[in-house]
Amino acid sequence: MSERVIPLIDQRNASRAVKLPAKAIPSTGQLTDTLHRPLRDLRISVTDRCNFRCSYCMPKDVFDKDYPYLPHSALLSFEEITRLAKQFAAHGVQKIRLTGGEPLLRKNVEVLIGQLAAIRTVEGQPMDLTLTTNGSLLQRKAQSLKDAGLQRVTVSLDGLDDAIFRSMNDVDFPVTDVLRGIDAALKAGLGPIKVNMVVKRGTNEQEILPMARHFKGTGIVLRFIEFMDVGATNGWRMNDVMPSAEVVQLLQSELPVVQLDPSAPGETAERWGYTDANGQHDPRAGEIGVISSVTQAFCRDCNRARLSTEGQLYLCLFANQGHDLRPLVRGGASDEELASAIASIWQGRSDRYSELRASLPADAGPASGKRVEMSYIGG
Repeated sequence: MSERVIPLIDQRNASRAVKLPAKAIPSTGQLTDTLHRPLRDLRISVTDRCNFRCSYCMPKDVFDKDYPYLPHSALLSFEEITRLAKQFAAHGVQKIRLTGGEPLLRKNVEVLIGQLAAIRTVEGQPMDLTLTTNGSLLQRKAQSLKDAGLQRVTVSLDGLDDAIFRSMNDVDFPVTDVLRGIDAALKAGLGPIKVNMVVKRGTNEQEILPMARHFKGTGIVLRFIEFMDVGATNGWRMNDVMPSAEVVQLLQSELPVVQLDPSAPGETAERWGYTDANGQHDPRAGEIGVISSVTQAFCRDCNRARLSTEGQLYLCLFANQGHDLRPLVRGGASDEELASAIASIWQGRSDRYSELRASLPADAGPASGKRVEMSYIGG
């Protein structure tokens, strides 16, 4: 058994100071990076805290009772988040996803949702406003989230077997409570709902077919995600990855599926639809998705930026440094200056970690260098 490595460096402190460009960069909605990728999707982490201790995200031996979470004064206020989100929208962002940690732990998050729901895209359309949650608080929050203006939710659920699920969340949380949360979200109209299942070989791959059977025909899109080398605390090894191709092959053995066209440019999930007796996609049966961020890199289409809960802008899920926007926000920068700073950062973006990772040997651990934890900037 390989020795567990606990990082000694807090990557929340690894950031680049943001300098205002000498000349203002106008917000045209057509911003692109060095690889000509537009900015369309903004993930906003609203808290670094979570009530689960999933081994692939916030392992208990690192995130224990003594872990130094960010003080409330360090977190961006809802008004500061909204102000930044408006500048991102002016550069072409069309979708905002709230993440964590567990975003429903942020007190009065409905207030933030209401503020973000009022933002319009450069085309004058409502923002696509979504939230990713572990589902633990969803049963009692679903209706208030909908009333505040949230459109959709994505729920993380790594299996239906209660023993496996309790083991993976590592806080003995029952799967039935997450399923009740999903039902409450359906009733509130927070759809179409997506359910994300991280597949880790040797841990929960036996839950693939039961999950597919359970959600087939419900209108809920189940997505299988390859176990990723995010951060430095989850003990990732390539041998623990079950490639999406194997997931699809397993599904085909019982529940035939056919590949579907992407739903949108930059879509991370490959879509597969359940078939009818003639081998054609049956919309009534629904579809599944596979996210192959390890075996089939999709860097060339990545149009996502990530804003941490205290104002660090990250250009890649696997980044080792953020760009610190908080001093500008709290230091009197104008909206034009904030927009120019964001534009300057995105224009210099060249990240393509997943494509470079493909050269790693099968038994390799994470590539060299400390990286930000997924629990800090969301998935």
